[in-house]
Amino acid sequence: MRDGYNGTGPGAITPDGCAVELYSRLPVGDEPEIIAAAVPAGAHILELGSGVGRVTHALLDRGFTVTAVDESAEMLERVRGARTICSPIEDLDLGETFDVVMLASFLVHNGDVELRRRMLRACARHVAWGGCVLIQREGADYHSNVPRERVDPSGFTIRIVSAEPIGDGVHSVRAEYDFPDATWTQTFRSRPLTEEEFEEALAEAGLNVECYLTEDRMWVRAVPATEQRGGRGTTGRR
Repeated sequence: MRDGYNGTGPGAITPDGCAVELYSRLPVGDEPEIIAAAVPAGAHILELGSGVGRVTHALLDRGFTVTAVDESAEMLERVRGARTICSPIEDLDLGETFDVVMLASFLVHNGDVELRRRMLRACARHVAWGGCVLIQREGADYHSNVPRERVDPSGFTIRIVSAEPIGDGVHSVRAEYDFPDATWTQTFRSRPLTEEEFEEALAEAGLNVECYLTEDRMWVRAVPATEQRGGRGTTGRR
C-alpha cells in the first residue's frame, strides 16, 4: 500500500486504495464522449491508470485501439479486448509513442510532487509528435464542497466524506461508495492545483495546454512543447 493510501471493502485492494470489485461495478460516465470528441477517429490511445477497463471498453466500442496500463494485475484481469501492461505509470518506458496518451482519474493531483513529475514525464515520452495528452483535473470545489454525496441512477451512493489538510499543500481525502449489498471506502492523498500551477507542472514535463475541453475545465488537451521535442520522430504505434 502506498503511504497515505488505504481502502476497505470486499475483494482485492490496489496499492492506491482502489477496490477491484467496486470499480468493476461503477458505470462509465461521459468520459468516452469527451475523449472521442477530442481525438482523431480510430486513434491508438495509451490509457494510463486504466483500472478494470471501465473507460477502456467504451473506447474500444467506439473504434479506438487501446493499450491499457495499470499497476494492479487484479485490475487488468478484468480488461477485455485491449493490450494490457502491468506497471506503475511513473516507471513506464515502452520505447514507442501513441496518438493519444490519457491520464484520467485526477492522477495529476498526486500529493507527491516528484511522483507527479514522473507521471507527466511518462505522458510526454509516450506521445507521438502531432499527438496529444488528455488529462482530467479535479473540479474547482473538489476540496471545499465537503462533505457531499451523489446518488447514482443505478442505485449506489458516492460520498466525499472529508478532505483534510495534512501539510505541504496536500489533503487526505476519504471517499465512500455505498451499495445495497456492500460498502467500500478509499483514503488517498491529493494536492489541489490552481490552473496556473497545473499548467506550470505540465510545462515542466515538456507539455503545453492546448485547450480546456469542458466548461468546468476538468478535461484538458495538452501537446508536446516544440522546444522540448526537437528532432523526435513522428511515427507512433498504430
